[in-house]
Amino acid sequence: MAHWRGSVRTLHQLLNLLWRRESDFLKGSTDPGESHLPRSCRSCQQSFEASKYRPDQTFCSQPDCQRRRRAEYHRRKIEADPVYAVVVSDSRKKWREAHPDYQKSYRLSHEAAVERNRQLQRQRDGKRRVQSLVKNNLALDLKRSTAGVWLIGPAVRDLDRNNLASCQLLIFQPSEPTATATAAS
Repeated sequence: MAHWRGSVRTLHQLLNLLWRRESDFLKGSTDPGESHLPRSCRSCQQSFEASKYRPDQTFCSQPDCQRRRRAEYHRRKIEADPVYAVVVSDSRKKWREAHPDYQKSYRLSHEAAVERNRQLQRQRDGKRRVQSLVKNNLALDLKRSTAGVWLIGPAVRDLDRNNLASCQLLIFQPSEPTATATAAS
């Protein structure tokens, strides 16, 4: 960063210089002097200086950030290149065939992960059931019923045009007390 210190005397000049350099970079300028500007890592948000050999570097050199960079590249490559996707799929299949008991032993030794997966699967199953109920008109017409009907729960917004909802408890109350119920009390 010392190469521009002498030319900058005020904060305003520094901000203008950085703004010009950033806009030049965004336009695709590859001025070698730009590689020494501090940047923010896309993974950890920490400031770092880009390598002079990689002026377009966006991840710092921390192992976790590099791991994330490689994972993102791998994910994009699988999406973009069908041949690469087939090679990766075959490689995973071969590994599973070579280690047939891995999942079973993993589940036995990681009970917390197994329970978390069960909970997430229950949520996915519940969401799938609710989505299949949207615009379902097979049940009785609740609009003509004199009883008050309330749909309560986290998935109610998905049931906007539904008159049949799965539930664990139905409570039916008469809208007016009957003559026998008033005489008994």
